[in-house]
Amino acid sequence: MAKKRTEYSENLKWNVKDLYETEEAYQKDFDDLEQHLPLFAKYEGHILDNADTLYELLEFDTEFSKRLEQVYIYAHINNDSDTTNVKYQTMYGKAYQLYEKYSVATSYIVPEILKSDYQLIDSYIEKNSKLKVYERTLKEIFRKKKYILSDKEEKVLSTLATTFSTPDQVYSMLSDADMKFGTIKNHLGEKEVLDEKSYHKFIESSYRKERKMAFTKLFSTYGEFKNAYASLLASEVNNNNKIANLRGYSSALEASLYSNDIPVSIYDNLINTVKKNTAPLSKFWKLKKGALGVPSLHLYDTYAPISKEVTKKYTESEAEGLLYEALGALGSEYITDLRKAFQERWIDFCPNDGKRNGAYCTACYNVHPYVLLSFDGTLESVSTLAHELGHAMHYYYAIKNQSYQDYGYSIFVAEVASQVNQILLNKYLISKTTNLDEKKYLIDDLIKDFKATIYRQTMFADFERTIHEAADKGEVLTHEYLCNTYYELNKEYMGKNVIIDDLVKYEWERIPHFYMNFYVYQYATAYAAAIKIAMDILNHKEGAREQYLEFLGLGCTKTPVESLKVAGVDMTREETLKDAFVYFETLVNELKELYKMEVKRDE
Repeated sequence: MAKKRTEYSENLKWNVKDLYETEEAYQKDFDDLEQHLPLFAKYEGHILDNADTLYELLEFDTEFSKRLEQVYIYAHINNDSDTTNVKYQTMYGKAYQLYEKYSVATSYIVPEILKSDYQLIDSYIEKNSKLKVYERTLKEIFRKKKYILSDKEEKVLSTLATTFSTPDQVYSMLSDADMKFGTIKNHLGEKEVLDEKSYHKFIESSYRKERKMAFTKLFSTYGEFKNAYASLLASEVNNNNKIANLRGYSSALEASLYSNDIPVSIYDNLINTVKKNTAPLSKFWKLKKGALGVPSLHLYDTYAPISKEVTKKYTESEAEGLLYEALGALGSEYITDLRKAFQERWIDFCPNDGKRNGAYCTACYNVHPYVLLSFDGTLESVSTLAHELGHAMHYYYAIKNQSYQDYGYSIFVAEVASQVNQILLNKYLISKTTNLDEKKYLIDDLIKDFKATIYRQTMFADFERTIHEAADKGEVLTHEYLCNTYYELNKEYMGKNVIIDDLVKYEWERIPHFYMNFYVYQYATAYAAAIKIAMDILNHKEGAREQYLEFLGLGCTKTPVESLKVAGVDMTREETLKDAFVYFETLVNELKELYKMEVKRDE
């Protein structure tokens, strides 16, 4: 039974007083913003009257946005601390409504600016040098101009936004609320409810019968809903294709990537390179088959542990000290700044009743980042802390080095810093332990992350691209087409030495990311980038650490691809991904050697 939040000491809770000393101070700011919101209307129709008016509007919007962010974050993190608290539920609801009102009040700004051409904006910057701080923002607005439709057409698309989101909403209702998988018997003969949460426990079980039963029951149940899920995914794909075509993009893929200024070649290169490098994974499957002692390795065996779990528990203080040591490779400046996260209480550790599930990092430009997790002392929990503090330090350096309008970094690079921290932590632990079982566990954990992120997420990305292209060419996305396509991709990506069970053809039905419009590929590219950065730092490559810290402070002042180049990573080159597979194969070889040592030890 989880403890109430009041039972935890204050030093384990994030310090919301850095945002507002009192709730009264928060309410005063909230009320003031609400009163000033109508002032946006006075600029409508006049933004481009002259350089001074444009600057005045942008300054007003920036200052308003900074304060709105602070109000929203305060309400948001208080609510997530204890979702059962009605006062915080109300506070968050009102903050969200204020954010929506702001979006409506400012919706005219970009369309009105785009009625001109950039030459006018350039001339205004010459007339009023203060506008220079908004040059990147204005250029970004005009970069997308060629795909902006007429005011009337944009209004129609905006009106239909709720309709376009229907497949995702129905998918969530079906998957999260309506899907029932019944029960299965565990290895003790006891009946347990099978759902998406318990499935992870069963598929990672040391008991093969449990794994197989869970796999069979879960995917057989999804198979019974194949027509409904096919209809939903087909609607999502058709929506993406139609909107892309209306705007003049060559494909839905291009439309999605263009918004983040990512060339399609990076997406294609990822898929092509991963497909050509399944040999190390095949080698790992062979090793795993032997380690598990099974006659043949099935997909339901691939998540089973092949090493004893690290049972050591850490206090919050011990986790803090461990991270200082493990991340010391990033230099004394980084560690000094990281200490602020603990000393200034950016982190909420408490696994209290009513707290939001999972972990995340958010940031307030006027204050600092905030990290949420439910710390339970396990190594996995320490790793989660390292991950989220990677995000926090990325935000911290971006805030420290950039203006408000330039600090928000692209989603394309968002997972790089978090993964760098996790890799450095794991590598540090491997280097320090002399325990054979612990070493096996830690290396296997890195292999698991690589497999799940590089191979699996790229397979998802390939599936997305394939079905969008097929639909655009007139293919009807029936359940049969989707199942066959997904099954064949599993055969391509999972390599040799593993049996691709027929039921996996239904797995696409349980992937919510297929309703996020070409999102998943970024997990794979970010992880490949993180591997290169972390290994360059650990191998003491000249300038690697300094380049990485510079990257953390860039915000969005460079394109995502150019930002990574600052960190020494060129995602346009196939070699970057090839290096990641060299890293992966090295891990597999290290694990293989440990098993040989274990055999000798036990003889």
